[in-house]
Amino acid sequence: MRDNTTIVSFDDEPLMLVDPSDNIIGFEEKLNAHKGRGKLHRAFSIFLFNDMGEVLLQRRSELKPLWPGYWSNTCCSHPRRGETLEQATRRRLREELNLSAKLTFLFKFEYQAQFKNVGSEHELCSVFIGHVNGRPEPSYNASEIQDCQWLDSDEVSGWLDSELIGTTPWFAMEWERLRADFESALKLSA
Repeated sequence: MRDNTTIVSFDDEPLMLVDPSDNIIGFEEKLNAHKGRGKLHRAFSIFLFNDMGEVLLQRRSELKPLWPGYWSNTCCSHPRRGETLEQATRRRLREELNLSAKLTFLFKFEYQAQFKNVGSEHELCSVFIGHVNGRPEPSYNASEIQDCQWLDSDEVSGWLDSELIGTTPWFAMEWERLRADFESALKLSA
């Protein structure tokens, strides 16, 4: 049986600091990179879709310092030193959800979002999508995720507009771009 509580994210892991053109300009411990307004660092987001028109969403663990308990896209994280985005996305899907899928890069964007007085995300984020058949049940890592749900793609906008459902800011920005510019890619079968 898989251990669903393995710690896979560390405050002292070095993140890749980048310039707006995605050139590495240094490294900073994750905790420090998220202090104040944050330092621009490389990140990625993944959306998994199935052949029924659903997307897998995750509710972030209450242990997360930024946006704990908020709903977000399937998976998001940072590549590690010496790791390509392809390697990092495969690793993180496995670590967080015990899932795998062929992933396709769609776009990259920069954003900065403040979470109360705790810290912020300032990321140059590469967005990937993947497709699976059926509704695979993730075996999620409780140190990262407290819940998962397959949601009909047409319902996601309602979640993002709801004051009763907390969602992460990057999820909202990415979803808007996915629907505006990549609608046909979301409907591909696995």
